Amino acid sequence: MSAGAVAVAELAPRARFFPALAAVYRAQLSRARVARIPLLFVATFQSVGIMILMRGVVDGGSEARAVVAGSSVLVVAFVALNLLAQYFGQLRASGGLDHYATLPVPPASVVLGAAAAYASFTLPGTLVTAVFGCLLFGLPMGGLWILAAVVPLAGAALAGLGAALGLLAPRQELATLAGQLGMSAALLLGVLPPERMPGVIVWARDLLPSTYGVEAFARTFAPHPDWATVAFDLGVCGAVGVLSLAVATWAYRRAAVG
Repeated sequence: MSAGAVAVAELAPRARFFPALAAVYRAQLSRARVARIPLLFVATFQSVGIMILMRGVVDGGSEARAVVAGSSVLVVAFVALNLLAQYFGQLRASGGLDHYATLPVPPASVVLGAAAAYASFTLPGTLVTAVFGCLLFGLPMGGLWILAAVVPLAGAALAGLGAALGLLAPRQELATLAGQLGMSAALLLGVLPPERMPGVIVWARDLLPSTYGVEAFARTFAPHPDWATVAFDLGVCGAVGVLSLAVATWAYRRAAVG
C-alpha cells in the first residue's frame, strides 16, 4: 500500500504556474493586510514628514518634483524592499521555506506571488503621499495616473531585490540589516534632488532600481512631459524588475534545497 501511495505521490501533477501564483498572491495579500497595515501607515507618515522637512529648503521647480516623486516611491521601498527582506529572512530562519518546498507549486510562483502582494499593498500609501506632496509644493495632479505603472514596476524591482537579500542572507539579523540599508539608500538617493548630489553619488543613484520609477514619475509634473523618456524609464524599471525577480527565484531555489 505504501509503495502504491508513493507511486501516486510521484505521479501527482504539479500545480500550474498562474493558478499557483494567484493562490500565493491572495494568501500573501491577506496576510499583509492584517499584519502590515500599521507599517504602511508608518511608511506613509515617514514620507509625508520628509516632504514637510524638505519644504523648508526646496521652493519648487525640478527639485520639488524630485522630492515628491522620491517620497512617493519611498513608500514602495519601505514595504517591498525592507519588509520583504525581513519576511524571507524570517521565513528561512524559522524553516518556513520547508513548508513551501513540500507544496506542488513552482518556486517562481512563491517569489512572484509574495513580491506582487507586497508591491500592490503599497498603492494607497503611495497615492496619499503623492497627493499631499502635490498640494504642499503646488504641483499638478494630472499625471498621478502614472502611479498605476510606477508602483508595480518599481515594486517588482524593489521586491525582487528585497526577496533576494532576505533569501541570500545567512542569518535573519543580516536580512533585516540588508533591508534597512536598502531602504536607507532609497531614501537618500531617491528623495534628495540629484542636482545637489556629487557626481559619484549620482552614479550610485543610477544603480538603484527605484531611481527610474522616481524619474518617470517626476517627469510627469513638467508642463509638457516627455512621454517617450517616461516610457523609457518605465521600461528600464521593468527590465530591472524582471532581472531582480529572476535572481530572487534562484535564491529561493538555493535556500529551499540548502
